[in-house]
Amino acid sequence: MQLASIVRNETGVDNAPTVVMLHGVFGRARNLGILQRALSPYFNTVAFDLRCHGDSPHAPISYPEMAKDVLESMDALGIQDAYIVGHSMGGKTAMATVLTAPDRFRKLLVADIAPDIMIHGQHDLAQQLYHTPLPTLNSHAEIRKFLHDLTEDPSVGELIAQHITPGDPAKWNIGVTDIVASFPVIQAWPDAFDGKTWDGPALFIRGGNSPYIKPQHHDVIRGYFPKADIKTIPNTGHWLHVEDPTNFNAMMLEFLRN
Repeated sequence: MQLASIVRNETGVDNAPTVVMLHGVFGRARNLGILQRALSPYFNTVAFDLRCHGDSPHAPISYPEMAKDVLESMDALGIQDAYIVGHSMGGKTAMATVLTAPDRFRKLLVADIAPDIMIHGQHDLAQQLYHTPLPTLNSHAEIRKFLHDLTEDPSVGELIAQHITPGDPAKWNIGVTDIVASFPVIQAWPDAFDGKTWDGPALFIRGGNSPYIKPQHHDVIRGYFPKADIKTIPNTGHWLHVEDPTNFNAMMLEFLRN
């Protein structure tokens, strides 16, 4: 399927390289604006809404299918080859896309996820959201308060608030049913990629306080991406690119530009 996107072409250079950017679960393309702005002086950028998120169509989630979505959407935009950056679920999608079409990518950057089963995701929250009927919420302020009371985490509440439309009752504009049904798939890593490798430059950046990439994952990562470098941003969690954008952007630019 073709995905909705936010494209920034501000380099002033006709043949500037393109960076494809992919968000995590419950995110959307516009959440990656701070990264697009950092990259825009040097690259053309396109951030995609992955299926069931943002303005993209809804359908059951799997990494092989999401890889196809990315490739089809690149084709629609005339992007023949690119760098690719992904966070969390978007990082797994980026890995799957590179392994599916290795000749179309120059470099891979993955933020705080490994090609393995990750059991620290938002499964319980997704179940809670799915089974909690949305009440009447007449404004975005009421939506944020409702989610703050439900999640007790302002940052998570702000992330999810973008997917609710005010009304009587309020309505989801995200594929909650497909996301909840697909959560075991989102947290897993498909056997379809077993035995595949990509020998291009890869950088995995982990949050120092995050449980997602542990020492035992390093060999797993390099089993698929033999040239992978693994770096840490101290004192950050899973949302490392939001918690410390200065260091994250510096690492991203140094890797992609050199």
